[in-house]
Amino acid sequence: MKFCFAALGCKVNLFETQALEQLARERGHEIVAAGADAAVLNTCAVTSVSEHKNIRAVHRLRRDNPDAVLAVCGCFAQLDPERLGAMEEADLVCGTSDRAAVIELCEKAVREGQRGGRLGLENANTFELLRAGVPAGRTRALLKIQDGCDHYCTYCIIPYVRGHVRSMPPAAALEEARRLAASGVREIVVTGIEIASYGIDLQEKIGLTDLLCRMLAENPEVRFRLGSLEPRIADESFCGRLKGFPNLAPHFHLSLQSGCDAVLKRMHRRYSTILYRENAARLREAFPGCSLTTDLIVGFPGETEDEFMQTLAFLDECGFAAVHVFPYSVREGTVAAKMEEQLPAQVKEERAVRAKAAVKALSERYRQGFVGREVSVLLEHPAGEGLWSGHPPYAFPVYVPAGEGSKNTLCHVRLTEVYRDGLRGEALGAAR
Repeated sequence: MKFCFAALGCKVNLFETQALEQLARERGHEIVAAGADAAVLNTCAVTSVSEHKNIRAVHRLRRDNPDAVLAVCGCFAQLDPERLGAMEEADLVCGTSDRAAVIELCEKAVREGQRGGRLGLENANTFELLRAGVPAGRTRALLKIQDGCDHYCTYCIIPYVRGHVRSMPPAAALEEARRLAASGVREIVVTGIEIASYGIDLQEKIGLTDLLCRMLAENPEVRFRLGSLEPRIADESFCGRLKGFPNLAPHFHLSLQSGCDAVLKRMHRRYSTILYRENAARLREAFPGCSLTTDLIVGFPGETEDEFMQTLAFLDECGFAAVHVFPYSVREGTVAAKMEEQLPAQVKEERAVRAKAAVKALSERYRQGFVGREVSVLLEHPAGEGLWSGHPPYAFPVYVPAGEGSKNTLCHVRLTEVYRDGLRGEALGAAR
């Protein structure tokens, strides 16, 4: 059979989609871009905007695969299976659990001509073990070690569609890291829905820091990069124990959402700007020059102009390398959707524009500080104008002149100027 896969949303969705691709290959199927016998769409539900993207993606997949069994799975399928089930284009609706069975369900539907199946619409109680897939030609791999969230921030639908925290058993996580390292990938991105909560559901007393120390020690030739982190994780133990590992990328995506304590309280975020500031400083002390990146929601219900200005000032104080800015999106089913003082769309968009302008200046200032420095860059793909693009341990791409056959090589580079969304450099030879 021929399978086609598409994913929307976060790195966890991408990991799960790559894992399903890997499973399909192991079962003898061919992966194609169009004209498939079965098509699988992994959906996102984080904002109302993503809802429209999901529907468009269903139509697009049906257009490109007119005769295929089309399975729609993931967060939006978990959130609103009735809506998807009513779509003529969607043959199967699968939620956020029992992912591995999606391939078998598609096989059966193609073989027997059965449509209208549903799968995995109950929130899971245990972590589903999926082997990480590494698409051909990729230099980096994703490793999902955790699923679910127990925080229930007032704006967020994810705990309702992903369920409670479930952690990958440490032995399995370590084995997957070893397998990926043996496959030749040069960087592993450790990801999950809320990886700072890793281990709280396990009988074995182990946390994220414990697991990372073992992964880093066992695979010294592989660079490890962390996915999004809750600010509380960056305590003295985390920084003190991890700072000695040269293969940990000094790039920390520390979730913020707002730089105003009053807004953080309405969001039900479990930290203050004081704690955030202290932990950001601790990371910078332990990992000099590290990249701090974050997410920001502007226009949250009740956010005043003064509160927004507090956030802009906090962004400047923290000196982020990059910030993903989102205007607040009403998500039905969340506490925030019922809050009074919903702001007009025009106000939210105007604040997003202002925040993005401030963020652009911060990013350029951060990258300018690297001009003249030498870094190790993992080259990934051609980027036009005779350049290759790759990633140093930090949170920006590097563009460097390189020839054919450069993919998946580590290059020692001197950074010469801020360029595009990263920096440009000159190759000095193989990484030392």
